[in-house]
Amino acid sequence: MSRYFIRLSYNGTNYHGWQLQNNAHSVQAELNDKLTALLGESINVVGCGRTDAGVHAREFYAHFEVDKLGFSEKDLTYKLNRFLPEDIAIDKIFAVDKEMHARFSAVSRTYKYHIARRKSPFNSLFNYFFDGQLDVEAMQLASTFLFQHEDFTSFSKLHTQTATNNCKIIVAKWELVDNELIFTITADRFLRNMVRAIVGTLLEIGKGKLKPQEMQKIIEAKDRSRAGFSVPAKGLFLEKIVYPNGF
Repeated sequence: MSRYFIRLSYNGTNYHGWQLQNNAHSVQAELNDKLTALLGESINVVGCGRTDAGVHAREFYAHFEVDKLGFSEKDLTYKLNRFLPEDIAIDKIFAVDKEMHARFSAVSRTYKYHIARRKSPFNSLFNYFFDGQLDVEAMQLASTFLFQHEDFTSFSKLHTQTATNNCKIIVAKWELVDNELIFTITADRFLRNMVRAIVGTLLEIGKGKLKPQEMQKIIEAKDRSRAGFSVPAKGLFLEKIVYPNGF
């Protein structure tokens, strides 16, 4: 058996996230179906993580194993793109060592959340429109408290099966780009719904409903009810995955 990595991107609007679901369509299901048809073997791709329903990915990695590829990596990339719907795009397929794992070998993941500050009919699928007053400086100050902690239970979806809610955050920053306010966050791992809950809490601070220093108390409480609302999934993008060998 040989192992291959897939680098891809997708518009998550029409999918119930990455992960296979019993009664809903997923990106993983699309890849499994199309690769199985092309390669003549039952293929189950393993993703670098699981994005929630409606979340997008500009860079996503998955791996699969196959007895015999039957095509060059370039030809398989071409054929897979022809088979897949237009909202999933394959950038590259390449062989890796059997020790490389799309999920467990990743050392960091970066997400970006996009907030539109001016209404536009052309990008409403990919950002959250909010034109109210925001104290971005207070939001940035509150973001710095994320670096001081590892247990982010307060921002996790309830009743998940994760063994630990510990994450190491290494980047958390706001920037204004054209008419968008963009939050960038990088960590070794993320909990389900974590980024959307963090952004929603920071927006509450930006609106003046909470003080920046209250972010620390929210984290230390380890209680989801203490944090803010979860912003809509459509503004969230998985932006970059980093692996030890840097591909």
